[in-house]
Amino acid sequence: MNLKNNAIYDVIIVGSGPAGSCAALYASKAGLKTLLLEKEKFPRDKICGDALSGKSVTILHDLNLLNKVQDLPGVCIQSVTFSGPNHASFNVDLTKTQLKDTAKGFVIRREIFDEFLFKQAKEVTQNYLENFTVTDVITQDGYVCGVLGRNEKRDTVEFYGKVVLGADGYKSTVAQKMGLYEHDPKHWVVALRCYYQNVKGLKDQIELHFIDEVIPGYFWIFPIDNGYANVGIGMLHEYIKQKKVDLKQAFYNALSSSYFKERFAQATPLQKPVGWNLPVGSKRRKSYGNGFLLLGDAAGLIDPFTGEGIGNAMYSAKYAIKAVQEAVAANNYSENFLARYEKELWAEIGNELKVSTKLQKLGRFRFLLNLVINKAEKNPAISNIIAGMLTNQVPRKRLANPLFYFHLFFR
Repeated sequence: MNLKNNAIYDVIIVGSGPAGSCAALYASKAGLKTLLLEKEKFPRDKICGDALSGKSVTILHDLNLLNKVQDLPGVCIQSVTFSGPNHASFNVDLTKTQLKDTAKGFVIRREIFDEFLFKQAKEVTQNYLENFTVTDVITQDGYVCGVLGRNEKRDTVEFYGKVVLGADGYKSTVAQKMGLYEHDPKHWVVALRCYYQNVKGLKDQIELHFIDEVIPGYFWIFPIDNGYANVGIGMLHEYIKQKKVDLKQAFYNALSSSYFKERFAQATPLQKPVGWNLPVGSKRRKSYGNGFLLLGDAAGLIDPFTGEGIGNAMYSAKYAIKAVQEAVAANNYSENFLARYEKELWAEIGNELKVSTKLQKLGRFRFLLNLVINKAEKNPAISNIIAGMLTNQVPRKRLANPLFYFHLFFR
């Protein structure tokens, strides 16, 4: 613990996952007086697919952390494999794509990655606190001006700041207290994850399988450190409710299906399947107000198609601190002023989220999934475009143009 009480901070960051820790790192670069709060004690697990996309790599490079991340226990991803309901598949080789300077991704357990980021944030942030649970926000004259919570001794403590960043996950206390929390089954994915050992056929690749057992959803197999695998499924909550799907049974159905049965014949689970919720970016949720901003999962920025949320969370940190820096310079913490955060963030990631939303909807139809995957299997141009989407290199204006997909898939 390192904390100076009775201080007024430029920014109070609630939550020290990738969004919160990256925000603290950017805040240090901006010269902002920062308080970083975390309800748990590192290292701690975070239920996740553990994949770091090209967007994550871009931010890590921006923060001069990429070389350090490459040394963490995990797997550097060289390729991505997709398969459809008819079990046709195609592989995107990230080392041979026609795109230049393709940024590879990683699979690193969140217990490792989040602790690493938090340690980097602690080195540059004078004020930080673990085991601190934020229970409420403090408001004055309609503005958020601080947070109230309990420390590890269960004492109630108040901290005051000019802007509060809610980087506290899908159940965000900041979002709930400001009336912006919404559980919309149409824009909410539920997922299960389980770590396995002795899964056959693991390589330095991530696998996304859109198979009958989990449509509309997907089954994934990601390699992690020590030869283990992160295995799971994700499915839209609306469909789970409508069809009364037992997600755990769907998970085991995928493992025992004819296509995967042999790969898991000698595999041993290291835990029971554990679930979590993913508010996806198929809906643009309000993420700002007088004196506060919402980041990462608290803002519902998870990719609707792949389920990856770390990259967008890290991007939200970058743009949130940019907005805070400008607000401090202008001494203006109003909703109208802070709205620039959401505007600029969605200008960066919005088109990609729109594309992923279309792909998510496509994934509900077996015929269309097979069509697209069969096309991609035979057409290197399509594989390159998908590689560009995964590595954050395809121009977003191109992705947003419907004619692009028509010519790509149906010419």
